[in-house]
Amino acid sequence: MIPRNQKFLYIASLLLVLLATSSEAKIFKKCDLAKELGKSGISRTFHGNWICLANAESGLDTTKLTQLPNLTASYGIFQINSKQWCRSGRKGGVCNMKCEDFLDDNITNDIECVKIIQSRLGFNGWPIWVKKCKGKELPNISNCYI
Repeated sequence: MIPRNQKFLYIASLLLVLLATSSEAKIFKKCDLAKELGKSGISRTFHGNWICLANAESGLDTTKLTQLPNLTASYGIFQINSKQWCRSGRKGGVCNMKCEDFLDDNITNDIECVKIIQSRLGFNGWPIWVKKCKGKELPNISNCYI
């Protein structure tokens, strides 16, 4: 069990991160996200899955921060978790990135990390993708490339 004062410090530091990144908030439109995915080298074949995932995870909001009961947190538009993929306050995790860097409107680093996650676990690495996107009708983004 974590002492009460450590929990308070952890929550206070997360609130500071939220305040610091609130001026850089962006809620993507699906076509804008599709273009960013394309710029990062993700095949158009998968854009619908990524957009469905991001919409289900964060409502396409780059500043979404979810505090979880296991004292980890999920960050950004793709809700990248601090337990395995990044570290709070410093670079680390499998992606070797700072979790807070996923809370700004530049999602290049988010995409680099989710490419690693997806290569290791597939989209099944996101339980919400399984629930909301797998085998379901994906967002129609055909007009995004005209």
